[in-house]
Amino acid sequence: MTQLDSLKQFTTVVADTGDFKQLGVFLPTDATTNPSLILKAVQKPDYAPLLAEAVAKYKGRPLDEVCDRLIVRFGCEILSIVPGRVSTEVDARLSFDTAATVARGKRLIEMYASEGIAKERILIKVASTWEGIQAAAQLEQAGIRTNLTLLFSFAQAVACGQAKVQLISPFVGRIYDWYKKTAGAAWDEAAMAGAKDPGVVSVAQIYNYYKRFGIKTEVMGASFRNVGQIVALAGCDLLTISPDLLALMAASDAPVAQALDAQAAQSMDLAEVKMDEAAFRFALNQDAMATEKLAEGIRGFVTDAIKLDQLLLAA
Repeated sequence: MTQLDSLKQFTTVVADTGDFKQLGVFLPTDATTNPSLILKAVQKPDYAPLLAEAVAKYKGRPLDEVCDRLIVRFGCEILSIVPGRVSTEVDARLSFDTAATVARGKRLIEMYASEGIAKERILIKVASTWEGIQAAAQLEQAGIRTNLTLLFSFAQAVACGQAKVQLISPFVGRIYDWYKKTAGAAWDEAAMAGAKDPGVVSVAQIYNYYKRFGIKTEVMGASFRNVGQIVALAGCDLLTISPDLLALMAASDAPVAQALDAQAAQSMDLAEVKMDEAAFRFALNQDAMATEKLAEGIRGFVTDAIKLDQLLLAA
């Protein structure tokens, strides 16, 4: 049994890629995309025809619609390979606009429906700002499932749980990056590995809290830098993993032990937390890492969304 097969005993494995031609190799259950992954994919020769097709088919339509059509086309291709769900992201430029996020999420679902894809197979991906979380709550009430991304803090996770979102994507690797960069020369890689990795610690705290208080929101660890981080979260509801790391695990027979356990979490002595807007904003303000990484993540996705727009205009 490979290390990847061992992980699948405890956790639903999700492929973190827009390159759908790689998916058949690793047999993930679900797949996730984001603007950066789609941008990376459409610049490969294999996928250039999809971009050209979207431009030709929807010529004269607003640019944001053409972009969403292209993203939905990738989602449809992915869903022809994976048996489960695909996460499709709302334009990051709408991260602080609740009404616009709701409207865009509903439009994406309509676009998938026009391609014969049921909404149950789609997760609308939204940044975990206060406005994004409120938009997700509205989408969930309308029967549209959501994936709250760019999640770096316990406060964000609590607010998402209260909003009854389907799934959250806490970013393990980006948390790790921040603490490593901040520590500089004082960083001790060995001492901060595995279960002590700050990104792993964050996801484990969220997972245990959700299970302790019966919160149904799924936890999907994301943004991994190494296999050790993945193995340290075996047992998490889902883990979304890049093709490079999936390949490393598929080539290894190293054992994987369950690290997170829902039943064990139910007996933990934890305090329940309530999070209104004021408490959320204050908690996020007090967490320099989460504040910086959330802003940086949104800026990065916006940059790539603009580049994708430019590719569509130039096609």
